[in-house]
Amino acid sequence: MGHRTVYRRGLPVAQILLASTAAWLLVASSRALAQGPQFDAGAPPGAAAGASTVGVPLGAADFPGMQGASIAPFSGRPGPGGSHVPAAALSTPRAPVFRTNAQGSPFAVQPIQEQDIPAYGDLDLPENYEGPASGLTIDQAIELLMKQNLDLIAYRMEVPMAEADILTASLRNNPIFYADYQLLPYGHYSFLRPGGPQQSDVNINYPLDITGKRRAHTQQYRMAKRVTEAQLQDAVRNMIDNLYTVYVDAVSAALTVKFSETYATGIRGLEERMGQLYRGGQVKESDLLAVRAKREQAELQVREALQAKFKANRAVILMLNLSFDDAEAFEVRDPIGKLRPAPMKREELIRAALEIRPDLHAIKMGIKRSEADIRAAKADAYPDVFVLYQPYTFQNNTYLGVQSAYSWTLGLTATVPLYNRNQGNIARAKINRDQTAVQAASTERQVVSDVLDAEQELRQSLISVREFQDEIIPANRKMRDSAYKLYRAGESSILDFLEAQLSYNEAVKQYRDALVRHRRAILDLNTAVGERILP
Repeated sequence: MGHRTVYRRGLPVAQILLASTAAWLLVASSRALAQGPQFDAGAPPGAAAGASTVGVPLGAADFPGMQGASIAPFSGRPGPGGSHVPAAALSTPRAPVFRTNAQGSPFAVQPIQEQDIPAYGDLDLPENYEGPASGLTIDQAIELLMKQNLDLIAYRMEVPMAEADILTASLRNNPIFYADYQLLPYGHYSFLRPGGPQQSDVNINYPLDITGKRRAHTQQYRMAKRVTEAQLQDAVRNMIDNLYTVYVDAVSAALTVKFSETYATGIRGLEERMGQLYRGGQVKESDLLAVRAKREQAELQVREALQAKFKANRAVILMLNLSFDDAEAFEVRDPIGKLRPAPMKREELIRAALEIRPDLHAIKMGIKRSEADIRAAKADAYPDVFVLYQPYTFQNNTYLGVQSAYSWTLGLTATVPLYNRNQGNIARAKINRDQTAVQAASTERQVVSDVLDAEQELRQSLISVREFQDEIIPANRKMRDSAYKLYRAGESSILDFLEAQLSYNEAVKQYRDALVRHRRAILDLNTAVGERILP
């Protein structure tokens, strides 16, 4: 009955709710005070959200700061008073985090696709394929690439960044200075409320690296620098390979211009001769118009070939960091007409590539880097030992009417090695070492495959060029000349001759493509081996 009266009136209900809320707040506050400050320890030292250790930008290592694990405060002397060093100040800095997959290399050079140089109209063979004497050779282009390419200039900065990481890892931890004034009363001490005496302390805490963390991390970063240097060499190899692509495109475009101009010169002479015969009444107007159409087509071919040449030149100029204003006057000089077989046997090429290729060297260095990571992870398992020296302790006894006292303290603080807090990082480093070894075996097989493909392509392209030179081009030229003789003798029309010329032109285009293919194969073999074994 009494309860029903309470709920009908409503006012006691508000009081009950208010009292319940206050009680809940009181309980929550007491729990918070009992729980104390919360530390977010995060990942253990050396751990990363990712994995392994080969090929990450070494200058971009992640230093997440201090651990959250607390260490018991130092006490300068027995008794209620003593110096208290902040727990966060005594924690050990984390080791740098490495994200080191081979795919995460900072020298990710994207391969450039070769261009298809268009061939409009007809072609014919010039006498010289090499280009003007003032043209840029492949050796000069490589030299300019090494000096002026902006990407390579940026890549080289990774090495001094790696050296800076070595310097950072080799530095010792700083000692910790701490001063306090303790046992200050709220009011004052008395015989009825005794306390104290008041005390002031000056502490110096010096960390001792008993597990060799500094030495292990220094060696770790030295190995990282060697990996970086090998990756930089591979970036240079890939960048030169890209230069080969755009350079041969420029050579091919210049060759197309030469072929087009040679044919245009010949067809102009034929048109002039046909004009003389037409004016003499010896040929029909339709024959003259057919030759004139071929001449116009040849002139279009020259203009289109020049445009393709300027575009290919700009690609070379872009890589070499030259002025775009020079694209039209830019020329290359390359012995594209010279045939070059492989300078050594296939087995010798494979052996040389396995010794030279910087990408394989980088990943093998990554295995040693992984072993250094294991040693560093083991050294990080236990924090430093701190030696405490308290040269000054002042106890103020004036309120007792006696002389104040001075003293000093020597102490030691160390983590009890009951648990190894770095087991996960050690296990990860070992797995990373095994993973890198598997990647090294895969890269080695890839190197062998690259050499086999390049050597086979060089051999086949050489056979193709020789077939064109010895069989296909002479046969088509003989057919064209025979058709021209028949036309001059009045036994066939001009259309028959132009048809034979068209067949010859197709053979010339294919011959040009075979020359370009062979030149690419020469340079691709250099890239596959990792060294310029052919000019």
